[in-house]
Amino acid sequence: MTRAGGAMQHENDTDLFVGPDGVTRCGWPGINHADYRDYHDREWGKPVHGETALLERLCLEGFQSGLSWLVILRKRPAFRSAFAGFDPEVVARFTEDDVERLLQDEGIVRNRRKIEATIANARATLELREHGGLEELLWTHAPDPTPRPRSFADVPTQTPESEILAKRLRKAGFEHVGPTTLYAAMQACGLVDDHLAGCFRAGSSRSGARLTEMRRTS
Repeated sequence: MTRAGGAMQHENDTDLFVGPDGVTRCGWPGINHADYRDYHDREWGKPVHGETALLERLCLEGFQSGLSWLVILRKRPAFRSAFAGFDPEVVARFTEDDVERLLQDEGIVRNRRKIEATIANARATLELREHGGLEELLWTHAPDPTPRPRSFADVPTQTPESEILAKRLRKAGFEHVGPTTLYAAMQACGLVDDHLAGCFRAGSSRSGARLTEMRRTS
């Protein structure tokens, strides 16, 4: 299984494991990568808001396609430097010269299609501002709560919501945003919480649907 609930490549075949600190976690970070465990503990499944932060996660999930998320995680500082912190107003102005520059950057994944998709996504993000914005589009597709997964087998790789959201994003001009990539982004951004039952993070963040409702009524 290459994805643990979307973006995570398994470093451990056990659904849950007890780390060297005595804490029970989802098994996918494994025991050998402190940075992977830290990502699981501090970021994965935690609600993310803000146009730039959401654009970054969408684009990095696109870069992850076909690779281990650990590779992307370790290259994330270089990605942020290369793409101006994923500021959509800056990235949207990137030219073919910038594409060629990025193709020479050994710190990132040098894939022309994914680089061009990131630029297209920045431009689409600016266009969305006239229609509520990227944050509103993503969070209105947060699903209703479902029973907490008890094993990797219970975690889908895509859902009806991710399929609908992928179609909406493609229609808005986004690229490299298939339903599996979108579900991984939904997990990473906290629209869904797929920490397994028994993980110390299970239930530590409110469901995306409830957050969305709070935002609508505030």
